[in-house]
Amino acid sequence: MNVELHEEGHRGRFELMKDGARVGEMTFSRLSDDEVIADHTETDDSIRGMGGGKRLFAALVDWARQTGTRVRATCPFVIGMFERDPDSRDVYAQ
Repeated sequence: MNVELHEEGHRGRFELMKDGARVGEMTFSRLSDDEVIADHTETDDSIRGMGGGKRLFAALVDWARQTGTRVRATCPFVIGMFERDPDSRDVYAQ
C-alpha cells in the first residue's frame, strides 16, 4: 500500500492505494499557507486491521514536517492519533 497526496485549491487529500485502487483517504482543508484542518479519515473494510489509517496519519505528519505546515483536526481519528503519538505533536496546532 502506498499513499498519494492530491491538493486542489484549498482542499486536499491523502489517498491510500492498494493494487491500483483507492482503499482509504484522509481529507483536509487549507486555512493558510502553513496551516490545515484534517477533517475526515476513511478506510475500506477490505484493509481493516492492516494499519491503513495509521499510514495515512504518518503521511500527513511527514508532509506537514517537510512543508512547515501545522495541522488542526476535527476528525476524531486524527485527534486520537495525535493524543496517542506524542512524537507527532510537533505539527499539531490544537
